[in-house]
Amino acid sequence: MDKILVTGGAGFIGSHVVDLLIEQEKEVIVVDNMSTGSYKNLNKDAKLEETDITDNLGLNEVFNKHKDINGVVHLAAQSKVGPSVENPGTDANINIQGTINLLELCRKNNINSFVYASSAAVYGHAEQLPITENAETNPLSPYGVSKLAGEEYVKAYGRLYGMDVFALRFANVFGPRQSPHTEAGVISIFIEQLLRGEVPAIYGDGEQTRDFIFVRDVAAAVVLCLKHINEHSQQPIYNVSTGTETSINFLLKDLCNALNENFNPEYKEERPGDIKKSYLDNRKIMAKLRWAPEVSLSTGLLSTIKFYQG
Repeated sequence: MDKILVTGGAGFIGSHVVDLLIEQEKEVIVVDNMSTGSYKNLNKDAKLEETDITDNLGLNEVFNKHKDINGVVHLAAQSKVGPSVENPGTDANINIQGTINLLELCRKNNINSFVYASSAAVYGHAEQLPITENAETNPLSPYGVSKLAGEEYVKAYGRLYGMDVFALRFANVFGPRQSPHTEAGVISIFIEQLLRGEVPAIYGDGEQTRDFIFVRDVAAAVVLCLKHINEHSQQPIYNVSTGTETSINFLLKDLCNALNENFNPEYKEERPGDIKKSYLDNRKIMAKLRWAPEVSLSTGLLSTIKFYQG
């Protein structure tokens, strides 16, 4: 049985990756400091090692304890733009130094398979849509910079040590277990507001667009990378997206329809720095890894609503 270590495995995306790995009969070690993760998210068949990716001593103990790890999925991160602006050093320590710590331990322990979670934030304002992996990277925040730096370290270790590496640039991920307190969780925010009988707030005119992808499809892309070792280390960057843009107005109308609520948002002043339109080209991962998103936006929204109602 393969043994896979998943950082951030008690978090939103990570817990779905862990679930899918266990469904495929993998042994899973979860490394999570539980600062944003939840014990409720943890799969009962996963082994939790409660430590921080910036704690080299703690990480060393985990790798010494589990000598037969076959691959690492690195999802743990500081994932908010605001805190990265306020404390760029902390952001860099978690997202850059934490990634280096893991890569070094993989090198020392001869673990050759490494999947890194990046973000569409590395692109910034794109000149052309949809955004391809070859688009210029102009991150607008320290968070985007740190995720891009992590990508470069991952690619460098792939070149230097012959590691099988992947860096996946996620679009706007949504689904069950997402916290409404995250900046990217507009769907969970809207659902909670509607369930509480509050008026949802839209910043700007609501015509800004994003690429919303269901978390289970993202987990499938991550797990698929572990099956494609020795194949794509020379081109490890992949967008994980639907390749479709959805406006915030359309999104909220769909949610209102599903919950039998009137569409009557409160429009507020546009937030500085917000990107107007964004969606990612997913043709590369579809062609190279034979992955495709399977859950439609409406189906994913219904599943997410059901989770929050429960």
